[in-house]
Amino acid sequence: MVLIDGPSGAGKSTLADALVTAWPGPIDPVLVRLDDIYPGWGGLDAAIEHIGGRVLAPRRAGRPAAWQRHDWVTGLPAEWRSVDPARPLIVEGCGALAGAHAGLSDVRVWLDADDGIRKERALTRDGGGFEAHWDQWQRDWERYRARERPEQWATVRLTATPGGGRRERTGTGAPAASAPKSTPPQ
Repeated sequence: MVLIDGPSGAGKSTLADALVTAWPGPIDPVLVRLDDIYPGWGGLDAAIEHIGGRVLAPRRAGRPAAWQRHDWVTGLPAEWRSVDPARPLIVEGCGALAGAHAGLSDVRVWLDADDGIRKERALTRDGGGFEAHWDQWQRDWERYRARERPEQWATVRLTATPGGGRRERTGTGAPAASAPKSTPPQ
């Protein structure tokens, strides 16, 4: 299991897409985006609990796993989606590296970027839908980051910058190349 975390606009979705595309071996991974799980703009903590209890812990224990999609249009819970236990799993999004998730995963990636670049990316990609919620989301993110210190759980740390990037290996395994993203709220 691979977890990818970092602040909004850092490039987590783009990195996850690239990882899916370049995945070695005959079995493609399942990609779960926390953007699809957050139950609204104030849902960071709920999504952390949901992905840990419904997907990561069951998968680690060899049990069936599933997650419930949040419908951003209606603001209501939507369908449940099962996670094939025979396929590798990638989870990307703000909150993926909560402390409770560290022992439930194999590779943990922290992706960061300059605050100005991140905000511009996040607000641009969502066609203005994120702008009214940026401050609330940022406050929730900062509380999560202070409480969980997600960077400490990373086995790989990346900094995404225009035209290139910097990478740092913090544990075992090969570091991935940095990459620049796309939906609410990341």
